[in-house]
Amino acid sequence: MTDKLSQLRHILHEMGSVLIAYSGGVDSTFLLKVAVDTLGDKVVAVTARSLTYPEWEYQEGREIANALGARHITIVSEELDIPEFSDNPPRRCYYCKKELFTKLLQIAHQEGLECVADGSNLDDEDDFRPGRDAARELGIRSPLSEAGLTKDDIRVYSKQLCLPTWNKPSFACLASRFPYGDKITPSKLHRVAKAEDFLHTLGFGQVRVRDHQDIARIEVIPDDIERFCEEDLRIQVTERLRKLGYNYITLDLFGYRSGSMNEIL
Repeated sequence: MTDKLSQLRHILHEMGSVLIAYSGGVDSTFLLKVAVDTLGDKVVAVTARSLTYPEWEYQEGREIANALGARHITIVSEELDIPEFSDNPPRRCYYCKKELFTKLLQIAHQEGLECVADGSNLDDEDDFRPGRDAARELGIRSPLSEAGLTKDDIRVYSKQLCLPTWNKPSFACLASRFPYGDKITPSKLHRVAKAEDFLHTLGFGQVRVRDHQDIARIEVIPDDIERFCEEDLRIQVTERLRKLGYNYITLDLFGYRSGSMNEIL
């Protein structure tokens, strides 16, 4: 473990200066913290605001970046204007990341920064992530993965560094809530965000609402599945999601798992 952290610092030191694609999640927050500690003011964090990420995620990330003493820039991501993204093919993420990373490279050039880095970790190499292809094509670095850091490693180190994200539930772009081929629209993203926000208020930390048109398929961690046997909670969830436009509300008995929409692939 200690060797991995030392390796990460060594990689960052060699990079010299870096722009970090910063979402405010577990990985990018850890990377930003170590980068600031290693390179000081030669680090800039950039967050892209988009309908594919809820507003609370942006606000929380901005506060953490400020607390870390990092310079933080906000841009607007326009992936919904790209048909190859909004039509929701299996390689949707490639077009999103290509648009984002191209903007980040331009900012890095303007700021005189040598590298652009994202928060991908070693575990991400095992999942279907077309966005990684865009990163490789454009020369985006992934220092966490390069240092051999897994998600579990990052959580352990984040706790040691007193980062508030050390036990933060994993979060993914809201576009991942839709089956491939279902067009992604602002109204659909808004509905999913509202549904998940409501479940968060009921105390569910790790949660996904997979949108199958008029069906909401809820994923929670296995330990939380039993809660849906409580009649009051079941009624609350059913009534709220029906108001959002879902005719059928279902619970996925497999429970939460990252990238469940990729299973058909």
